[in-house]
Order: sequence, then structure tokens, then C-alpha cells
Amino acid sequence: MKTSDKVVFVTIDDGAEKDPKFVEMLTDLKVPVSMFLTRDIVKDDYGYFKRLQALGNHVHNHTVDHAQLSKVPPEKQKSEICDAQAALTQQYGTPPLLFRPPYGDGANTPALNTSVQQCGPRAVVLWRESMQIHDMQYQAADKKLRPGDIVLAHFRGPKDLKGETMTQMFGELLARIQEQGFAVARLEDYIGAPAA
Repeated sequence: MKTSDKVVFVTIDDGAEKDPKFVEMLTDLKVPVSMFLTRDIVKDDYGYFKRLQALGNHVHNHTVDHAQLSKVPPEKQKSEICDAQAALTQQYGTPPLLFRPPYGDGANTPALNTSVQQCGPRAVVLWRESMQIHDMQYQAADKKLRPGDIVLAHFRGPKDLKGETMTQMFGELLARIQEQGFAVARLEDYIGAPAA
């Protein structure tokens, strides 16, 4: 995302971990996140993400079942996006504005771009950094954040984080961002809503 503001955007994918302490943390810290939810991972507890949405965080599309989109035919790509779009719109009251392909796979291919346009999201969003348990993984060789970078994290818990909780991982993520003098901004504020 192009901006000269010294901000980055935190995006969280999938939805496997539904830690109530994470809701408390975001309530206390008022840090905005953008959630890219996978329908079949969140459908057992849509309500958890409604609590995060109530804090002003937006829900976006991350497919039905986390398929590797470059390995499926165009009609399957379209159903992965459209079916998730319909379910998330029904549950959260607002159509997802953005789409992230699982693994970033298939991004910017004609078939995927066509499916995204037909299903409703306005843009495909990738990332420049990803948060592991304690460390940030950078795409840039100098391992530095830049204004407008999109940081990827996942809804994960101790099973996937070597015993760490979602809140511990998120605290580490915020520390890495603050160490470089950046603030976290709301991605959707920089994208803008579609014209009616």
C-alpha cells in the first residue's frame, strides 16, 4: 500500500485459533487488524470473529477451505472465492472488500483476477512481512519495514506456536513494529470504500 505515513498494516489469516484473551488484548490496545477468514475454518464459531469485528476490524475473504488456487481449475477457484464471499457476507453483514489467496498462490493470474472480480472483492492483498513465533520474516533484504507494508500473521495457538499463545505472538509482532518506529493503521482507511 503506497503511503508516506510511518504506518504498517496487520492482517491475520485463516481463523483456527479463537483465543478469548486475544479479543481482550485488542479491546485494551485498540490496535486495528484486518481478518482474512477461511470459511470452513471459522464456521464452527463465527461469533468469535464478530467480537473482533465489533472493535472495528474488517472481515475479508480467504476462500472456503484454503485450497492452493493455482492447482485447481478456474471454476473451483471461483467457487472457493464466491462461496466464501456469500457465507462471510451473510455472517458479518458486510461483503468482504479484499481477498487473499492461500499461500499467495495464483495471485495476479488472469483466472484468479476474473474470479475475484466476479465474486465481489475489490482487490487481492498479499504481504511484505510475515510474523513467525518471535521473529518477523522480511521479503526485503535489509529486513526493514517500509511505510505502508502489509504484515501477515495467523490465528494460531500453542499447538502451532511451540507453546506460545496468540497474545504472546501478537505482543512480539507489535514489539517488532514499534522497535522500527512504526504505528499500526487500519488497512481499510487507506484503501477507501467503493463508490456507491
